[in-house]
Amino acid sequence: MASRNLGGRSGSRGGGGGGSGGKKSLSARNAAVERRNLITVCRFSVKTLIDRSCFETIDDSSPEFNNFAAILEQILSHRLKGQVTWFGYESPRSFWDYIRVACRKVSQNCICSIENMENVSSSRAKGRAWIRVALMEKHLSEYISTALRDFKTTRRFYEDGAIVLGEEANMLAGMLLGLNAIDFSFCLKGEGLDGSFPAVIDYTPYLKFTQSSDSISSDEEELRTLGSSGSESSTPENVGPPFIMDENSWFNKCKRVKQKYQLTLEQKGYLEELLRLRENQLSESVSQNKTLLQRIEDSDLAHKLEKEQLEYIIVELQDQLTVLKNNDLRSRQELTAHLTNQWPSPGALDVNAVALDTLLYRKHNKQWYEKSYQSLDQLSAEVSLSQTSLDPGQSQEGDGKPDTLNSVSEGCQSNTIKYASKIKR
Repeated sequence: MASRNLGGRSGSRGGGGGGSGGKKSLSARNAAVERRNLITVCRFSVKTLIDRSCFETIDDSSPEFNNFAAILEQILSHRLKGQVTWFGYESPRSFWDYIRVACRKVSQNCICSIENMENVSSSRAKGRAWIRVALMEKHLSEYISTALRDFKTTRRFYEDGAIVLGEEANMLAGMLLGLNAIDFSFCLKGEGLDGSFPAVIDYTPYLKFTQSSDSISSDEEELRTLGSSGSESSTPENVGPPFIMDENSWFNKCKRVKQKYQLTLEQKGYLEELLRLRENQLSESVSQNKTLLQRIEDSDLAHKLEKEQLEYIIVELQDQLTVLKNNDLRSRQELTAHLTNQWPSPGALDVNAVALDTLLYRKHNKQWYEKSYQSLDQLSAEVSLSQTSLDPGQSQEGDGKPDTLNSVSEGCQSNTIKYASKIKR
């Protein structure tokens, strides 16, 4: 055995020619293992937080949350670049500097409120306060997704090989999405915000060793071999310890199965309760949808009825307007015919107008009541004299047409008598 070990050591020393390549591969392997460890333990911590939230409220006193906060802080601080000063020195930087710049695009973000907190002064403490506020707002996954999409800013703050620059970053955003179902309650003035000490991850809750059945049988065979080689006169008592170990192993297996069953039962109860809640919400949404559909149908029916009524009213008003137009036209025609039939002839109108003007003129000069007539003959004579004075052509032609003059004078006398009788009355 000693010769083999020495040979192995000498061989390893002899292969020092490829030291640079071995160092690079070793550093790459270490970086990959570190990233894988952090992502795996982060997934475990998220599961434990979800399981614990089924029984109690998650706050600062919860060890599951403290471990998760430490893991997330380690992930966001993995291979974070330092800040170069004016003198060329590189000072350490916190992940809050990256979050403050990369998460500005999140709608209604809490960056400004955390910057203005009085009891939080250091950059690390502000980052821890941001984790708690984002969890209470149920927007931690949205913050991380928005920051990772800003690849230019992420590249400026982190070195090559960082978790946020690798493929594990997409897994991180998906894992944190399950925390939106948990109601967190934190005090932003507690001891957890002290940024004077780094976060330490507790791996013991996630470490579990399970021995396979093959390894157990081989251990029993080795114990039997060692017992038989130690004493040739071995009795059945020497076989006791393997059987006791076998019983212990079966007891441990049963205990682990029971724990898994209890955990599965608790998860089943949680999922059933969640499913019941979702079914109630779905039923309420369906009922509200039916009510809205019924309201829409009623409003459509009322709209159609109102439209039909308005159309009927419009048609009726149009009919009434047509009838009124026809009546108006008929009335105009009748009025025109009536006025045409009752209008006097042009000859009578001229004689009557002359006599009426003479009477009105005398009345206007107040001579009607001052002069008294002896008889109607004198009135007719005066009317005849006025006609002859107004028409001298007729007096010159009177000798040739005596019948026409007499007929005109008789018509004037009769009309004058009628007007005089009407005035006296």
